[in-house]
Amino acid sequence: MTIHQDGLFVQSGQGRSYYFGQDLYTFKAIGEETGEAYALCEAIVAPQGGSPLHRHTRENESFYVQDGEIEFQLGDRTLVATAGTFLYSPKGQLHRFTNTTATPAKMLIWVTPAGFEKFMAEVSKAVNDQITLGASLSPEDLDKILTAAPKYGIEIIPPSSEQ
Repeated sequence: MTIHQDGLFVQSGQGRSYYFGQDLYTFKAIGEETGEAYALCEAIVAPQGGSPLHRHTRENESFYVQDGEIEFQLGDRTLVATAGTFLYSPKGQLHRFTNTTATPAKMLIWVTPAGFEKFMAEVSKAVNDQITLGASLSPEDLDKILTAAPKYGIEIIPPSSEQ
């Protein structure tokens, strides 16, 4: 485990980037840099992009919308978050988010403790050089996600059985 005692400085355009479908996740801090205390990523959520309904058994998840508009489901509540909105989903709570607009939205996702970034590294497509448009999730991608999720304490609720 490496903890950066000098702090962490990650500039715009830097970090580990992954496509989860058409959405771009750039991790600004990961567990091995924070003593496993947290992971922080910037997400650019494509129109109609977002996450499936899911719950974390290990992490709390916080969201800060920086630009655009994102619809969130937290438990049984549906909320529309615009720039400047902060949301918190404690571990165990069913939640999801969707960009229901025609323009990309941007937000920060803070996960405590760290670990979610390892799931994303396993199931997403790494961005190696130039950022381009991500591709929609294929059936193979969905199978990979559903297979890997339990290993990371994540329960994904398939659309046909949403609670």
